[in-house]
Amino acid sequence: MGIFKTSVLAAIAFFSFVSAALSETAATSEHNFEGVWITSDEFANIPKTDVFHRQLDRKRAAEVAAAAKIKNRHVLFRKTFELVDIPKNAKLFFSADDYAKIYINGNFVVQGPAAGYPFHYLYHEIDVSKFLKKGVNTISVHSYYQGLINRVWVSGDNRHGFICDIVCDGKVALKTGEDWKISAHKGFLDAGKAGYDTQFLERYDAGSSEAGFERADFDDSNWGNAALAKSDYKLFPSPLGTLEFETVSPAEIKRISENRILVDFGAMYVGYFSMSAKGADGDVIELRYAQELNADGSARYKLRANCDYREFFELSGKGADSLNQFDFKSFRYAEIILPENSSVKVDENSFRLVARHMPFQLAAKCRYSNDEKAKKIWDLCVRSIKYGVQEQIQDCMEREKGYYLGDGCYTMLTWCLLTNDFAPMRKLVDDFLRTSFINEGLVTCANCSFMQEIAEYPFMMFLLLPVLEERGGMDREFIRERLGGFKKILDYYKSEYAQENGLLANLDKWCVVEWPANWRDGYDVDIAEGKVCKTMHNVINSWYVGAVKCYNKAARKLGEPEYPGEAELAEAFQAAFYDPQRKLFKDSVESSHSSFQANIFPWFLGLCPDEECSKNIVELVRQKRMKKSLLFTTFPMLASLRRDGEEQLLYELLTDDGAWLNMIKEGATSTFEGWSKDSKWNTSLFHLTFTYAAVFMVDWDVGKTLDLR
Repeated sequence: MGIFKTSVLAAIAFFSFVSAALSETAATSEHNFEGVWITSDEFANIPKTDVFHRQLDRKRAAEVAAAAKIKNRHVLFRKTFELVDIPKNAKLFFSADDYAKIYINGNFVVQGPAAGYPFHYLYHEIDVSKFLKKGVNTISVHSYYQGLINRVWVSGDNRHGFICDIVCDGKVALKTGEDWKISAHKGFLDAGKAGYDTQFLERYDAGSSEAGFERADFDDSNWGNAALAKSDYKLFPSPLGTLEFETVSPAEIKRISENRILVDFGAMYVGYFSMSAKGADGDVIELRYAQELNADGSARYKLRANCDYREFFELSGKGADSLNQFDFKSFRYAEIILPENSSVKVDENSFRLVARHMPFQLAAKCRYSNDEKAKKIWDLCVRSIKYGVQEQIQDCMEREKGYYLGDGCYTMLTWCLLTNDFAPMRKLVDDFLRTSFINEGLVTCANCSFMQEIAEYPFMMFLLLPVLEERGGMDREFIRERLGGFKKILDYYKSEYAQENGLLANLDKWCVVEWPANWRDGYDVDIAEGKVCKTMHNVINSWYVGAVKCYNKAARKLGEPEYPGEAELAEAFQAAFYDPQRKLFKDSVESSHSSFQANIFPWFLGLCPDEECSKNIVELVRQKRMKKSLLFTTFPMLASLRRDGEEQLLYELLTDDGAWLNMIKEGATSTFEGWSKDSKWNTSLFHLTFTYAAVFMVDWDVGKTLDLR
């Protein structure tokens, strides 16, 4: 507990002097809560766990895992309050750890917040005027503590709670306190875990005494009172809005057999399945969710992405029961399996998919709008971004639900160009700069308890600097205020890993290069995760020098001091990795092998010594096309083609039959994690990274903006 307090307090101290800059407040002003954090007795006095550590600190990782004993707690709160009149203006301010869904007078209102660290935790402000009435009102809250060490939340730390105020016409009409009612929700039973310890699957018991807790007339007279949480959260208003919800009706309902029903919602979504059914007390309906079908037409609930989407709905025997689901899944199909030899009746008219996503308004046009092939790819990317982006960028929607820095930079760029809304990009920059309290070289996933460090990911964030700077206005000041944070990243890598020539080696952070490994074109360096890579190699140094170039490009435009040594680093890179005979780059100082990746990244990051080298790499692209690039090499390759005026080759690669069009050929309604379902052993069929095809289809010259030559 002492270590936890030290790390969090140090983080608070570090960011306090730039709190205004790092608490992107959008249009809302800060709210001072009168309510206090409330929780259950189980969490009220338990020591908090410091879940943060370096990835290779295996001893500390084991201690964190051992301390995470409380798991999968659904905790309900309720409170009534009276209003003399209907307010003209009513605002709900709330936050929760890990998460909460809120109802007023039986109506679903909102859920959240996006995950965050205790020293910079978010709250939301929303208008609830339409939910209130004159007289007695009831607020009901379904809060959740997951307790797993994963990429979703900062959980496993024994921290749970809820806080809110309702302000009516300028006066606090309701606030959280010990007078709130509390109960565990015993209707949410554990049905196993999905993904990489990503979520608990659910067995919902509609006969539990807490079913219907959100109704205003629900009897909570036997509930106890909430406990006060010993919290040290520092709350900030969310810079982004809350999720939107869209009700999707089935495209097709098919009876597979007497007791099996397949529901097809026509496309991939992220959200929840809802239905109602009647049966005897204890009758159990099995629910299987899938992104595709098996050869026999059944739902492939054992997803390629390492998730077994199999859940259960237990009936009460008291009439029509409604399925309640808390956590979300990514699916297109739902297969309903009724118990054999039972009288269970399902209402097929009740089948719905409740899709969730961030508010999305398309503000861009496709520059290939008259081209049928390109338009299909554009539509796929736009739809994937619209329905895939949640409270923060996630790489995949099922296996990890992770807020990854590397993937996130590309996906965030796509989102911002499609919507012309750069607030999420500013939030991403701040979120990841805050991870410096764990390691000054940053970590791979923000706002979570899973500790991973991928070496090149922080450098990829530097690409956002010229993009934000080009937008002008407030983004210039935003960058100016954060240049110090970016400089600290460069300083860290320089102090920890720079050798005599200034280049990096002996990294205790994993350099992924390309993923999976079989797409690295034989990159001749041992970069296995989980150990120190002693070799001075090409790709990590390409990104390092490129980050310095990005920093200095932004600094020059802002009239700020440049980071020293750019020219010397570029010369050292060419001396170490350039083969003047072949006029191509090699993988490392210890190898003569020249992979596709070892040439694409230096080309993209402005490290070619002459025009002939650039032309040789273009010819390499013509030869290998899309056969040696996947998630991380493809964007730099396409951006470099745009920069160098190779528009025809760029178009050919975008519309290559083996790339995005192959996803569509295989039935994609959301972008895959690879060019095909079989690109890797655990392919996500709803993965946002490849939405960046749209970046090259908008009327914006990404190559010019990211030109580092």
